[in-house]
Amino acid sequence: MTSLKRNKMLNPIYIKLLFLSFSLLYTASTFAQVEGSETRYVRIGSLQSHYTAYGSERAWNNSYYEGLRWPAEYLQQDNAVIKRAWIGAENYIDKDGLEWPAYAISLTAGFVGTSIFPMELKQTARFAPPAVYVDGNNVTAPYASDVDDINPNQIPDRIITNVVNTSMGLTMKRTIYVFSQQYHDNYHIKIFTFTNTGNVDYDDEIERHGPINGVRVGWGTRYSCSREGAYRIGNGQSWGKHSWVTKRGENYADHYMEEITPANPIVDWLRCGFSWAGQSELNDFDNIGAPYVTRDGRLTSPHHVGTVVLHVDKSITDRDDDPLQPTTLGWHAGDTYPGITSVTRAEIPKMVALYSMLSGIPHNGLGGNDRFYENYIDKNSDPWLNHNDGGGTNLWINYGPFDIPEGDSIVIVEAEGINGLSRPMCELIGRRWKKAYLDANDKGPFELPDHSITTDKDKYKDAWVMTGQDSIMKTFGRAKRNFDLGFLIPQPPEPPSLFKVKSGGDKIILSWAPSASEGEEDFGGYKIFRIEGKTDTLYNEIFACGYETKNPQIVNYYEDLNAVRGVSYYYYIVAFSKGLNNETNANPHGKLYSSKYYTRTTEPAYLRRIAGENLSGIRIVPNPYYFDKSKNLQFPGEQNKIMFYNIPKYCQIKIFTERGDLVKTIHHDDGSGDEAWFNISSSRQIIVSGVYIAHIEVTQDIFDLTTQPQRLILKKGASVIKKFIVVR
Repeated sequence: MTSLKRNKMLNPIYIKLLFLSFSLLYTASTFAQVEGSETRYVRIGSLQSHYTAYGSERAWNNSYYEGLRWPAEYLQQDNAVIKRAWIGAENYIDKDGLEWPAYAISLTAGFVGTSIFPMELKQTARFAPPAVYVDGNNVTAPYASDVDDINPNQIPDRIITNVVNTSMGLTMKRTIYVFSQQYHDNYHIKIFTFTNTGNVDYDDEIERHGPINGVRVGWGTRYSCSREGAYRIGNGQSWGKHSWVTKRGENYADHYMEEITPANPIVDWLRCGFSWAGQSELNDFDNIGAPYVTRDGRLTSPHHVGTVVLHVDKSITDRDDDPLQPTTLGWHAGDTYPGITSVTRAEIPKMVALYSMLSGIPHNGLGGNDRFYENYIDKNSDPWLNHNDGGGTNLWINYGPFDIPEGDSIVIVEAEGINGLSRPMCELIGRRWKKAYLDANDKGPFELPDHSITTDKDKYKDAWVMTGQDSIMKTFGRAKRNFDLGFLIPQPPEPPSLFKVKSGGDKIILSWAPSASEGEEDFGGYKIFRIEGKTDTLYNEIFACGYETKNPQIVNYYEDLNAVRGVSYYYYIVAFSKGLNNETNANPHGKLYSSKYYTRTTEPAYLRRIAGENLSGIRIVPNPYYFDKSKNLQFPGEQNKIMFYNIPKYCQIKIFTERGDLVKTIHHDDGSGDEAWFNISSSRQIIVSGVYIAHIEVTQDIFDLTTQPQRLILKKGASVIKKFIVVR
């Protein structure tokens, strides 16, 4: 396919994009205003996040900084803190004919209804999200509101469309493209279309006419790298206080006509900037990578997160990419910026200062259009001490100036992505570092990424963490290839539209509806993966059918006969291709897999015992229950779990203290011989150490259905008392 950089005007995707941009003026009246706090969450790839109706995101949710989760299968992997976005123009004439030397607005929640007016926020999907059931419970139901419409003709798996009118008459349309293909699921492509509509509020009326000149847009984005890593580093990293910022692409103009290929996937000439967590001045150890020093040493902050610029219109008459844009690509002190509080003329001095910042002049001198990390100091110092703004350091990007006549638009395209060491590598490197951290005489040897050897544990750890720079550049290169191909990257088969997991007495039964892609020539088959105890760790493949597997016949049913009683199991299923259609330069060739995030179960399934036929066989496991031992050995990943085995299929379990106080009543009616209890009382309190009494009573007559006439096994009201001990 012809590269967009070589000839965008011949690319049908780009022509469609421009048509939609220009038509925005005439379709704005079809939008109805939406609440500024409204969000849409996308959860189909390894990078998951929410997007807000007012056109930018503040990650604080009144508890923690939420968003940009990667890798999404693990807990506390949020990387977002805040994106401050601004739009400005010079020599601006408002709807009343008043002239402003500069007019600037901030895309923040506090300005909704005064200077920004959210008109649309919706998410469309290429196919309906699969339904996933565990023991009859639809575990995907809580996410049903993610998707507003299904559009089988769209190319990306998900498209989020966000339209915001502004008081300056410039309407921003933000279109986020998200893919679930395994080589392209850790970035989101964002197309910003700024149209001079003249609409300065919510209604359909066009209040302002004429051009808007000297338009500049820009943002400062701060990352925590990541939420879990922030806890390990501490001292303010939750808001990105210790994050470094660096950039690439100063020589973009010399290379932008070149094509990136899988054979050479990492280039340093892409226009991009990214952050990673640096050293805290309050830690007495090298905290690069945020090793979990109080546990096993696992690296909790391998994250390199940032933005790559894919396209900037030269002007409204020249839609080719401008290699001299953005105006600014560098860093800015975290909380140092002109704080506009209203859109009144009293704010003109601050608007002039903000417009100056959008022009690339750091506010109060605290910023730079350069490589903050490489140009300032080595990684072992605290980043924020270089500018003394405790808010941290932002990635700073500005575009413009653009002159936009009434009815015309300017298009800017970015991709935001994350990459870094995999979880297994974080565990391997971190544990080896921790071993040397505890033993001052441990000098390795330690193998570096280039296979050379060092005796320095910190040099070893840091070198592996810094491989994340190559990883994020590879991600940005794939985003650029995707855009250059008009988003026509090879696609995996669709996942099954229905996935059911059912706990059984001697097996766990998995069944699924056929993928809509099953009839295609490139369809390969299915694979099922399983994990024990918790979802935030590595899954193991337990079954495969179809192309190049031990089970060549494609089936839609599997019985897991290897489960262990009392252990919780989580599953996902993927459809895979033969790889016949994956031969472009978009990514490595070979099989492609539907995303596991479509079908992951979030509630456990168990191998349940056949119901007991007598009360004497009932067992309580573990007994005694030792908190420090049982939580890890008996049922991994499930703290406080006690199991009642061989119980009648219909019974009531009442748990009392030794002195006779009722602690908990459990109604068992699922027909199995198992019931779990997590040491929680009826008042939602964890029970204390002591001797406890379980009174188990049959709640209805139970018959042997295999005999004629049916034999009574257990009579309603029959009961037994069992004792068990809890030690904390």
